[in-house]
Amino acid sequence: MKVPRVLPVLPLLQLWERLLPTRLSDLPALAAGRAVGLSAALFKATILECAILAGHVVLYPTGMIQERHPTPRPRTPDDDTAPASAPGSASASDGHPTPVPDPTRLPTATLSLPPVMLLHGFIDNRSVFVLLRRALAQGGREHIESLNYSPLTGDIRAAAELLGRHIEELCERTGRDEVDIVGHSLGGLIARYYVQRLGGDLRVRTLVTLGTPHAGTRVAPLLNAHPIVRQMRPGSDVIKELAEPAPECRTRFVSFWSDLDHWMEPLETASLEHPDLVAENVRVTGIGHLALPVHPAVAAGIRQALDHDLHHTEVARTAATANTRTRAGRGRQGPVKSSSSSGLTVA
Repeated sequence: MKVPRVLPVLPLLQLWERLLPTRLSDLPALAAGRAVGLSAALFKATILECAILAGHVVLYPTGMIQERHPTPRPRTPDDDTAPASAPGSASASDGHPTPVPDPTRLPTATLSLPPVMLLHGFIDNRSVFVLLRRALAQGGREHIESLNYSPLTGDIRAAAELLGRHIEELCERTGRDEVDIVGHSLGGLIARYYVQRLGGDLRVRTLVTLGTPHAGTRVAPLLNAHPIVRQMRPGSDVIKELAEPAPECRTRFVSFWSDLDHWMEPLETASLEHPDLVAENVRVTGIGHLALPVHPAVAAGIRQALDHDLHHTEVARTAATANTRTRAGRGRQGPVKSSSSSGLTVA
């Protein structure tokens, strides 16, 4: 029996299929020497994914340092009114001192929209959000921050606790009670754990996830040596915890998932299905995993999702009053649980 010479390269072709958003559906035909054609959409997505990867490699060093913000000091009753003799204070015409703003806090009046926290994916950093930050700022977001968690992080729960501390500090500095979060890949899973399991729904108004393995992904088995990768597998303890009931969770979820996402296996794992959560799943057609936090069409969809929630939050909470239980000891009420789907085609 004559063995085709092309057979030794099949493992490499399978690896190539995993690294890029291509679906080589006829490997036996390829072994026999027959070419396998790629559709125009897959070809474009592959080229775009490679270009984004190259650009991100260049930008990666710029995002390795954690963002620095002023450290808030504890507020006291004296913060509201400065003494007349205090340096920098001004006296009103009636002789009473005028308030002096706290330099460690942002003026609430200038923040018409909630702050946004951006959370990157596995072995990544905040540089992945350069274009998304610009798009959100152009949409009226005046306060956008990114959080770097260490690539050595081995526990999603620990990363979620870290996120919670940063959210509290962000609320303190901005004077806001709630924030929005956009999480890419693993970042979305960390944010969801914070919201769903650590009481973060009291702080997070909207959580947008981009290519997040909500039900776990089986991709790249060789990475199982990393503990946080094992937690992203279907059936892991973390995935089981997130599948547990969450009847009082009041955060709204919007999950963008791509039909060319090579890191999601199965693809539908990046859509969020939970009977107790208010969730909208947006299917993105035409791009891969790396393009989700970069592509302008997805950025526009994120802006629309956040603005939609801003306009309809009060209506939803009013409608939920007669349908949900009051949170024990907190006097808070959750929204009506619902799920919907929509689509976004990227040309």
